[in-house]
Amino acid sequence: MQLSSLSKPRVSAQHSSIAHQEILEKLSNAVIEGDDEKAKKLAKDALDIGMNPLEVIEKGLVTPVRTIGERFARHEVFIPDLIMAGNAMRAGCDILRAAIPKGAEENRMGRILIGTVEGDMHSIGKDLVITMLESSGFDVANLGEDVHTRIFLQRIKELRPDALGLSALMTVTMPKQKEIIRELEKSEEILVGGSPTTQAWADEIGADGWAQDAVGAVAKVKSLLRIGS
Repeated sequence: MQLSSLSKPRVSAQHSSIAHQEILEKLSNAVIEGDDEKAKKLAKDALDIGMNPLEVIEKGLVTPVRTIGERFARHEVFIPDLIMAGNAMRAGCDILRAAIPKGAEENRMGRILIGTVEGDMHSIGKDLVITMLESSGFDVANLGEDVHTRIFLQRIKELRPDALGLSALMTVTMPKQKEIIRELEKSEEILVGGSPTTQAWADEIGADGWAQDAVGAVAKVKSLLRIGS
């Protein structure tokens, strides 16, 4: 009887390890496929069998989005693939973050506040940048689109981000980027972007950086915050 009882924990641990790995693989596939509902279900399954939510976030959600981001940079996948993967990642994260014990924090690279300026309803470029930043380990607060200057200033005071991202996809809304920078006390790094913007525009309005695309935005944020690649 003693030999039988001693052997059970090892079998149980082995089965548990296999079950954990299966969950991570299925969750990773759900993210790559952009399946929000499957990602949420698998995140719940992971919690039901006692998996560490931080480990599941990193290995089952963030890693596959990082992979998609690298493939996007090599032009192997397209914008919709990256957006769908990002949405699935966030769907799973919403389930898992609620289960993280108080005091246990993720290894964040930094906090980024980002939004599209007032009068501009475009979101795709901004959302691509958010997906790439999150998959690189940043904590990103998305203010959304058509964000009034007052809201930017208010949220900056509340969140005290390490960097601020200002998106403008129309020439008529670009001056709002300048307006926000003029009103800031300037304790955070400021990055501007959007198809009509340029490095010359960023220099003119006093921004700390500019990026042409989502991959470049992550590289620029890391550079501004002095984070190694």
